[in-house]
Amino acid sequence: MKTPYKNITSVLKLNRIIVLSVIVCSLASSSFSLWMAYNTNEKALNNAFAINTDGSVIPLKLVTQKANFQVEALAHLELFHRYFYNIDASNYEINLEKALWLGNSSVDNIYRQKKSDGVYNRLLQYSLVQKVLQIESQLKEEHGAYTFTTTTSFEINRGTIVDSYELITTGSLIVVNRNFPNNPHGLLITDYFESSLKKINNEN
Repeated sequence: MKTPYKNITSVLKLNRIIVLSVIVCSLASSSFSLWMAYNTNEKALNNAFAINTDGSVIPLKLVTQKANFQVEALAHLELFHRYFYNIDASNYEINLEKALWLGNSSVDNIYRQKKSDGVYNRLLQYSLVQKVLQIESQLKEEHGAYTFTTTTSFEINRGTIVDSYELITTGSLIVVNRNFPNNPHGLLITDYFESSLKKINNEN
């Protein structure tokens, strides 16, 4: 007994349905993949990730990240100015070494200039105590770059005489790898400059 042949029209219709189904499924799959990629990219753009102390991954919003950067930057500037200017004969070498970790060659140039001018020799010779009283920093962001202006008030104790000064410094901040304990905030001071220094009259 011969097997009856199927109607060619029915076969073509079935093939068309199969082909159309495959095309529709492919389009749907591609659209879903594109949507997932776009959605993932948007989430990645709006989030950053940090590793918690227990090893867990913590998502951070960019807004929060920027706010955290401001806090870290101010803390970095506070730390640097205290190390660099809060010195006496007993701690100046240690403090200056710590300060140099927080800035680039522009900081080192200031240090070398002070050393050449005999600032640290006078510190030793006359047992001077230079004490930082207050540090106030202003940050400015422009096109993703951060610059700062810091006002540092300090006094120099010469034994029977105490003179007060106000120093204004400027520079920029860039992000680098954290290096604990040398550079815990992962920032580096660049273009550092002591723009002005004035003596403050002490009121009795």
